Amino acid sequence: MAADPDGLYQPFGDDQCRLVPLTAAHGPALAALCATEAEDFWPIFPRHYGPGHFEASFAAALADAARRGFALFAEGTPVGMSGYLNLDPAQETLEIGGTFLAPAARGTGLNRRFKTLLIDRALDHGFRRIEFRIDARNRRSQAAVARLGAVHEGTLRRQRRIWTGFVRDTQIWSILAEEWRP
Repeated sequence: MAADPDGLYQPFGDDQCRLVPLTAAHGPALAALCATEAEDFWPIFPRHYGPGHFEASFAAALADAARRGFALFAEGTPVGMSGYLNLDPAQETLEIGGTFLAPAARGTGLNRRFKTLLIDRALDHGFRRIEFRIDARNRRSQAAVARLGAVHEGTLRRQRRIWTGFVRDTQIWSILAEEWRP
């Protein structure tokens, strides 16, 4: 039985966190958040959303047919973006990625809350495997998904060229439905 991807891309959330399908209207607020990030952060991120790069990267993200992006709001205030990538309803798998949280939102528990909402929604729509693909240099993201209970499955060596031209090693992490909801 195939998963239902159509139901994924609707606004959802809880009493504090809200995820809204990403549109061009979110650009100015997200550009302002991304501008607060230290320049040395972007080389481990697949796209550069900092000043001078935001518009092109954001347009590419919106145009990416393999991505279902969301603007992230905490108590009505924009705090970042994330989304579903590489949906495969027939195999009931998808990836959660492209997550950016403003520096001020990190360490607050919001990342866990947003990821939990994304995982729960995917499972509710019939997906059985959630993947996270992380640059091997990005220790903070690796630690975050490990705290969620994701399992490190291995590393794809020199798998992806990022915006700097660097060809990164990509770690594959996953959560299975039966692990999340035993």
